This record gives sequence, C-alpha cells and structure tokens, in this order.
Amino acid sequence: MTIRLRVRNALTTSIWSLMAIVVSNQAWSQGCRPVEQRIGDQKGCWVLADEALGQLPQMPLFWYLVNYPTRAEAESAKGPRGSVFETFGKIWLSTIAEAGWEAPGGGIRVAKIGPIPGISDKPYTANYSESGNTAGISSDVHRHDGPELFYTLVGELCVETPDGMTISHAGESTIAPPGVPMRLTNIGTELRRSLVLVLHETAKPRATPARIGHQRDCASPRKSGRAPEAVAAVA
Repeated sequence: MTIRLRVRNALTTSIWSLMAIVVSNQAWSQGCRPVEQRIGDQKGCWVLADEALGQLPQMPLFWYLVNYPTRAEAESAKGPRGSVFETFGKIWLSTIAEAGWEAPGGGIRVAKIGPIPGISDKPYTANYSESGNTAGISSDVHRHDGPELFYTLVGELCVETPDGMTISHAGESTIAPPGVPMRLTNIGTELRRSLVLVLHETAKPRATPARIGHQRDCASPRKSGRAPEAVAAVA
C-alpha cells in the first residue's frame, strides 16, 4: 500500500468518525424524539412512553424500575401509574408509587428512586426516555417544569446547574428539582446508557430552553451548592 493510499484511508476514517459524532450531537441537541424515529443504533435521547397520570397523591412518591421476563407479565403488573417499554435488551415496568410499593408477579426490582420533589396538585404527565451518547457530548441548556430523574445503567453522567455539578455512575440516580436550568454531559470512557423520567404538569411543556450563565468543566466535576443529588438507587 502506498503512502498516498494510506493517508487517503486514514482521512476517510477520520471524516466518517467526525460525521458520526456530529450527527450524534445534533440528535441530542434537538431534544428527545419518539423512539420510532430512530434509525439503527442512532445515539441521543429517545422517548419510550408518555403517560397522562392525572393528579398525584400528596404524599412521598418514588420512581420504581422493574424488569420482567415478558411484556405480557409487565403489562399485567403495571397498575394505574405504570408504563411498560422495551429498551437496552430488557422489558421494563416503570411506575410512580408510594414508599411501600412492591412489584407484583415476580418482577425483579432494579431501582427505587426518590422521594420525587416538587409535586403540585395539578394533573401530571410522565415522560420516559432512554438517553445515551459517547463521552464529551453535551445537551443544550434547558429546564423542566417538573422534576427530572435519571437512572444510569452504564457510564457516567455529569449534570451541571447554576449551583454546581453532580456525577452519577452506573447504578446511581440523579434527581433535578423543578425549574432548574441544566446541561447534561457524558463523561467517562464508555457509551453512557440512562433511563430518564420527566414528570411535568400536563398543561405545561416537557422542556424549555434556558441559560446557566457560565460553563463549568464537567471533565473535572466537583459538587457545590444545591446541585442535583446523586445517590445509589435502592433496589
């Protein structure tokens, strides 16, 4: 192989790699889209379910994630505030319930996350999505009317707010309270995979653009102020 051919091949590989990163970054910056629109293994944020829940009980509530062997078993167990979806090679029952809720029908509980902050007496919608991207890619700055909860299965997620930054690792959750401007950045060395719940008042949009006013270095994170809380999710 000549030097010219080697250079051409290396340049072609670099161009394709750069294009993949750009497309992936655009997919995330454009916001979450229905999972039915995904092409192949395209990265980004993909909506798995969007469920109107009505008014929620005014008591401490938690987000539960449960795996079932079949979709039929998950559907049978889901209850009035549950959603069933398939992602990351598994069948998930995702539900919002009180502290003592137990998964019926032999499901395997993966996580219990909460209590969920900032719930009013208005009707709510639960928006569930899967989120994943390569290291170094960030979302646009945005805010949600209601709380946003993350459960990281693989990789590391840095959540930046005006009050600081928080890292969640595999098996940990992060809870961002309502109305807080945030930027999400994938860090670490592997493809991040997370499940995300945005719980917002039905009459209000899922997300709106926002500004943080400065940019911290999520590659060298540190906690400060009232940054979102990252905790080990209770299984």
